[in-house]
Amino acid sequence: MKLDRVAALIGKEVRELSRDRITLALAFLMPLVLLFLFGYAVTLDVKGIRLGVYDGDGTPASRALLDRFTATRYFTLRRHFTALSEIEPAMQRSDVRIVLVIPARFQRRLAAGETAPVQLIADGTYAATAALAVGYAEQIIDGFPMPRPADVRIESRVWYNPELRSANFVVPGLFAVILMAFPPLLTALAIVREKESGSIQQIYASPVTSAEFVAAKLIPYAVVALLEVLLLVVVGTLWFDVPFVGSPLLLLVASCVYVLTTVAIGLLVSAVTRTQLTAMLVALLVSLMPSMLFSGFLFPVFTMPLGMQLYSAMIPASYFTEVSRGIVLKGVGWNALWPNLALLMAYTLVLFGFAAWRLKQKVAR
Repeated sequence: MKLDRVAALIGKEVRELSRDRITLALAFLMPLVLLFLFGYAVTLDVKGIRLGVYDGDGTPASRALLDRFTATRYFTLRRHFTALSEIEPAMQRSDVRIVLVIPARFQRRLAAGETAPVQLIADGTYAATAALAVGYAEQIIDGFPMPRPADVRIESRVWYNPELRSANFVVPGLFAVILMAFPPLLTALAIVREKESGSIQQIYASPVTSAEFVAAKLIPYAVVALLEVLLLVVVGTLWFDVPFVGSPLLLLVASCVYVLTTVAIGLLVSAVTRTQLTAMLVALLVSLMPSMLFSGFLFPVFTMPLGMQLYSAMIPASYFTEVSRGIVLKGVGWNALWPNLALLMAYTLVLFGFAAWRLKQKVAR
């Protein structure tokens, strides 16, 4: 591989890229759009759950229990039911998502030191939301003052995200998902565009090797992707107030490895397709959807069936999701990250080699 030829091709690619305003706008504006859309739309927090109450006791104790619910940000009181028969129609209309049923003699049982049961009725249409709502409600009820103190006191601690904010979990994961979407999409058009215009025939007739041509395509788009990383990290952490406890330099180095991988995916797609439309569809199919569903961005990989876990191991975003969250939230260092980064580097070399081989096969024909 001769560096002077690679440098000349890189200069050609940079000039073409700088003249393509649509591509540049897509490269920098669309990642921000996705960041804000996912940052606000994808949330695991549950706030303002519509609460209904049937108070069959009507005593200071039952009202005190209700006050504990309404004093939190998790519940918003929407309905006071006067009969149990009113609950089901309200649940069917989604007027309420959870109902607290306080039976008669609630205060009397507490005063006598007896068990005073209450009932929670939750709308299980959204299973995850219902589970969180019931969990919040159970914590409030468990903390309700009783005449006799509990024999065992449990103190819980949450590390790395003590407030359990979804943004702290979602935004670092978005770094991996967004960078898995746009760099491959942009680079997938790089070689295909020259195929459609016929200019690639000049490359075939020149002394430039396939490896030099692929490298010249990879480097400019990798730089663009790296600028995307800086933009996403700055905007994501500042706008969504995500704490950054690790090393920014380490994240930058890890991002360099990851963007080379994502750009190589796009180049491989462009090497095996013939039209820009096909290249775009294939790039989205092999990058965006798998990275959202099987990278651990939303769903923990260890909860998936074994086959899906093995499939997740083939997705680069699954490794960088661990890297970005580890650096941003946990402050981990090189010792904990090098296995993931080594796998990404090996992934990049394989993709680069296969893209160069595929292009060489085209030249031979």
